[in-house]
Amino acid sequence: MSLDIEATRAARPYTRREYLGRVLWALATPLFRFSPRPMFGWRRFLLRCFGAQVGAAVHVYPSARIVIPWNLRIDAGASIGEHALVYNLGQVHIGARATVSHLAHLCAGTHDHRDPTLPLLRTPITIGADAWICAQALVGPNVVVGDGAVVGAGAVAMQDVPAWTIVAGNPAVAVKRRELRETPTR
Repeated sequence: MSLDIEATRAARPYTRREYLGRVLWALATPLFRFSPRPMFGWRRFLLRCFGAQVGAAVHVYPSARIVIPWNLRIDAGASIGEHALVYNLGQVHIGARATVSHLAHLCAGTHDHRDPTLPLLRTPITIGADAWICAQALVGPNVVVGDGAVVGAGAVAMQDVPAWTIVAGNPAVAVKRRELRETPTR
């Protein structure tokens, strides 16, 4: 048995409307990428124009790459850092106050490697509230990162990460529990 590369290349995994939306987003992307860094409201507006669900006070930096905005839900106070890649072929939900640091990669798409035609699978990713995806970390398809969890710098999370757990390495493994200190009163 061998791969059917011709069938793979001939496949059209998106509807005509999705292809049109992707072309329009590509044309609008310079308005996003070349906006001054502090113009978070402008980038929230652009994302909403293309169907993203974006909460209040969300910070998406201009060099972040959102592949399909209508597959993005980002709750209030969350952020996507410089040069982060949200490869959201499937739905990506980033919870309130969660941080996706610079150069992190959320990969919500893969192929069925068991099928010779390698059909596209658009799988979801959920990042819980108060979670932190550190610099250069990868969160793979169909992964849930629990509330308050941390995916350490350069870690590769291909399986669910329990709430309030810190994972590190490739593959990511639990290294300890995340515990927050009390905020001192002034």
